[in-house]
Amino acid sequence: MTDLKYPNFAFDITHNAPNSKARLGNLKTPHGTIQTPNFIFCGTKAAIKNLNPDQMVEAKTDIILSNTYHLMIQPGADIVEKMGGLHKFMGWDGPMLTDSGGFQIFSMGHGSVADEIKGRNKGERGQSLLKITEEGAKFRNYRDGSSMMLTPELSMDIQRKLGADLIMQFDECTAFHVDRKYTESSMHRSHRWGDRSLEQFAKNDNGAQAVYGIVQGGVYDDLRKESCAWTKNGNFFGTAIGGSLGGSKQQFYEIVELCSKEIHQTRPVHLLGIGAIDDIFQCVRLGIDTFDCVSPTRAARHGWAVMKGVPGNRINLKNAKYKDDETPLAADYDIKASNFYSKAYIHHLIKAQEMLSMQILSQHNVYVMNLLMRDIRKAIAEDTLDACEKEWRCL
Repeated sequence: MTDLKYPNFAFDITHNAPNSKARLGNLKTPHGTIQTPNFIFCGTKAAIKNLNPDQMVEAKTDIILSNTYHLMIQPGADIVEKMGGLHKFMGWDGPMLTDSGGFQIFSMGHGSVADEIKGRNKGERGQSLLKITEEGAKFRNYRDGSSMMLTPELSMDIQRKLGADLIMQFDECTAFHVDRKYTESSMHRSHRWGDRSLEQFAKNDNGAQAVYGIVQGGVYDDLRKESCAWTKNGNFFGTAIGGSLGGSKQQFYEIVELCSKEIHQTRPVHLLGIGAIDDIFQCVRLGIDTFDCVSPTRAARHGWAVMKGVPGNRINLKNAKYKDDETPLAADYDIKASNFYSKAYIHHLIKAQEMLSMQILSQHNVYVMNLLMRDIRKAIAEDTLDACEKEWRCL
């Protein structure tokens, strides 16, 4: 077994809720310590959509992520390393995470986790993914059409060059519709890929990074338990819950609950690709420490403002009812994106197709997600999580 110590990392659980698995923690990295539960914002191609790092700091962001698959294609890991790594390249001083590229194997063939949960996918594989073998995933470069191969070893080497604090093992994220036989075969291959990821990581480990193992197994309880045991026994710093999370909200929560009982209990736990406010409340109670999702900035690009205490937790600024609304998004928030610009002005910017609308809404949405996580941490500490959820979700 690969012997890894992670001396520059720590996860200290500081409080456990009395009536659920919700907990507070301090996640220490070489670029700072964050409090958990927390939300990790997606800077997929080494950029948060519509926002620069200073604006992310203004919105009280603690941690962001970038994507191995996209950065290996453009500009290439060697360029990022030459520029001093992602932190220097982007101008971000805080903790960072990179995923392994495994999710793109899934999305190129099947779509997104959200699509799976909402039943929008029928199982047709896309044109980018060419072949999955024991060696790795062969795919077509979306920029020039060339054939490329991503392996566990290459994924770890790329992530080392990118230089994020927290990195992920290479895995395949299976879809909801695939059968048990394929799910089981894929899971075992992901385990072997994970072992290879750790071996490759150990060869160049300089104490600057820590690896998460990823739980797979689809919708099958016995496979999920087996995968949880594998991550638990592996020399990983943290645990990520990935793969298909079912065909409904209820099945999704049942899978997360099962995993939460079986995984390593003192390691940080990340839930991949989930960011809806109702899901965050539910999964915090199941012991999830960190979440990531593109939803805050994606919603902004479609004219939506994430809001506390309104039905559905968002409003559509494209709606005509806002064309003469003088009120800001949230007068009591300490950021101009929320407290300064009127809804009427944002509505006008959207109708005029001005990029400023996306910038304002993006920073507001990021601020709101960070406020949500601060409120959740406070509520866990005070044992008022149910009341907090009612206030946020207008229940």
